[in-house]
Amino acid sequence: MADKKVGKKEAAAKLVGKPGDNDTRPENSHALASQKKKKSKSDVSKQLSMVSQDLYNRELSFLAFNERVLALANDPSIPLLERLRYLCISSSNLDEFFEVRVAGIKQKIMGGVEAAGIDGYSPQQELNAITNKAHEFVVKQYELLNQVLLPSLSSQGILCLARSDWNDTVKDWVKDYFAAEIAPVLSPLGLDPAHPFPRLTNKSLNFIVDLQGVDAFGRESGFALVRAPRSLPRVIPVPSDICSCEHGFVFLSSIMHSQMGSLFSGMEPVGVYQFKVTRNSELYVSEEEVANLRRALQSELLQRNFGQAVRLEVAAKCPTRIVRYLQRQFSLSDNDVYRVDGPVNLNRLVAIPDQIDRPDLKFPAFTPSIAPALSADINIFEYISLRSPVLFHHPYESYMPVLELVRQASIDPDVLAIKQTLYRTGADSAFVRFLMDASRAGKDVTVVIELRARFDEEANINLATRLQEAGIQVVYGVVGFKTHAKMLLVVRREKNKLVKYAHVGTGNYHATTARLYTDISMLTCHKRITNDMQKIFTQLTGLGQTLNLKEVIQAPFSLHNFVIDKIEKQISLSKKGEKAHVQARMNSLVDAGVIDALYRASKAGVQVELLVRGVCMLRAGVAGLSENIRVVSVLGRFLEHSRVFCFGCDDKTELYISSADWMPRNFFNRVEIAVPVEGDALTRLKYECLDIYFKDNQYCWELQSDGEYKRLKESNKKPFSAQQKLIELHGAGLTNS
Repeated sequence: MADKKVGKKEAAAKLVGKPGDNDTRPENSHALASQKKKKSKSDVSKQLSMVSQDLYNRELSFLAFNERVLALANDPSIPLLERLRYLCISSSNLDEFFEVRVAGIKQKIMGGVEAAGIDGYSPQQELNAITNKAHEFVVKQYELLNQVLLPSLSSQGILCLARSDWNDTVKDWVKDYFAAEIAPVLSPLGLDPAHPFPRLTNKSLNFIVDLQGVDAFGRESGFALVRAPRSLPRVIPVPSDICSCEHGFVFLSSIMHSQMGSLFSGMEPVGVYQFKVTRNSELYVSEEEVANLRRALQSELLQRNFGQAVRLEVAAKCPTRIVRYLQRQFSLSDNDVYRVDGPVNLNRLVAIPDQIDRPDLKFPAFTPSIAPALSADINIFEYISLRSPVLFHHPYESYMPVLELVRQASIDPDVLAIKQTLYRTGADSAFVRFLMDASRAGKDVTVVIELRARFDEEANINLATRLQEAGIQVVYGVVGFKTHAKMLLVVRREKNKLVKYAHVGTGNYHATTARLYTDISMLTCHKRITNDMQKIFTQLTGLGQTLNLKEVIQAPFSLHNFVIDKIEKQISLSKKGEKAHVQARMNSLVDAGVIDALYRASKAGVQVELLVRGVCMLRAGVAGLSENIRVVSVLGRFLEHSRVFCFGCDDKTELYISSADWMPRNFFNRVEIAVPVEGDALTRLKYECLDIYFKDNQYCWELQSDGEYKRLKESNKKPFSAQQKLIELHGAGLTNS
């Protein structure tokens, strides 16, 4: 639940493709480069003015967020199998945190960086604080699994069978399963001078085996290593007639442990211990120095699984001498070792709810609503023309209209061109199929695809190749700047003139996550907005100078100053005795310049309400600093992902939807947009995306002045869940029609 930086340097440079490539070859990207160098005067000055105790540490804030995720796994009011999913999510989050954030801190320390950041922490202090919190967190995870979730699952006829619970029938089945399905793909490795300790891939499941006896060549045995191939499932269902329950499972680690002796004939495994190493997974591509970004990323991807080790997870009962041996292989300290009482690959337990058909133990089935007018075979362009702007709040409302816009554009003979940004699309994307159909039908199709979407780099490289083979012009964004904006433009000829239709959103063009993430989509033919989007697409492909946009606000050029200016306006109103209000929701709040502006707003009497799902460096409710600022985090069935910014009160309210969080990387290192929403649409979004969330008392945590979060779930109040309210609201048929 968590976003990865590619490259050490932040500047634009030439991107030269090999002959025949359809990628862009800009000769000059000075507009973006100069913007990046100077950043924003407000950003620089405000960061210098911040006092370290006024900011909460970013990494500790993330761990606090993950604690909230784990709290959902421990919430008995949530269906049991969903609680297991939350536990797995917390584990996956922690993995990525170590792969990216902790790895980056360790590199600073290795590079001799000692200076404190704007929060007052030096890299070493930061790592020490993270280590303490992370160790406590892992203990909580396994206590929850072993003492709460597994017993609760057992009471529902869902058993994860530990080796100590196997009867003879299960043991026989395990032995046969191992021989038929596992042993043929294993390659045990005896460790000696001719077989040194191998390079192990990131987050793979491995076993170190302590052997006793003489090997086939008459030598005393020692350690051996057995790797579990990624092709093997980590959780294996056991036939009900074997385990005597409706749903029985055994972990791959348990099966391999029990049968390890069969791999070492004539020797005895006196100890078998599972372990997992987490590695630095950042991709380091110096974009100033590469001739072709795609080929450079492809080369770097080969090394991702073998970066510097940053964490070692090992079975709780592993002897100290063996742990020390593993530490030496990975150059890790005692603080980097995490002893776990259960499977080291905890997040793989997510396979259990996916294999069980128990609706009573999952969230109730939910079908997104769709406007009646869109249910029929309608012309999407006429629909937008009559109702523009058309808003959709996903996942409560169907994502189908967005897909339908591209589908109809691909077959409509009056459509001349389609332009779209792609960041993450998912496997077998309908968007991709429609774009390829459009190109084959003779339409001009341009796709700005971001190769550097973290952990989707390989998928995006392959996608770019497919699109190019279909005749689509593929642009790899801007060197040094991730293209994170979510926008789509369709150009259509109507009555001898060209009319533009657009989609802008807060989430990726990914139909699967549209069912799991809360996001906003807007379909519009508003000329000032579509003209602005045309200019932005032209800039992304041609790399011209900064544009004179009328409605759309764009990073890295103006979004940061725009947000601060809007806050300043509210400060001015408050000082005049008028009502002033700032409401905003985002994934993360990290930018020191914006935080400083919010502190000044609070001191001026402006009421500030912030819905920040994850990382928040701002301290709320501090006397003399932020007593007028309230920060809440809402977690639940759906991942809160919308970015909505609202400034002002009553008829002076202004509201914007955006692709950007309030972070330096979004303001200065990415191409982002924010788009205004007006009229009835504004009123609706303010209610659905902001107002009701600040009333949530079920899945809402409020940030306290000491940096801790307090859950607002109180038994003496009428329960109110923002997400449940929206399910009921849209389930009642209240849509755009």
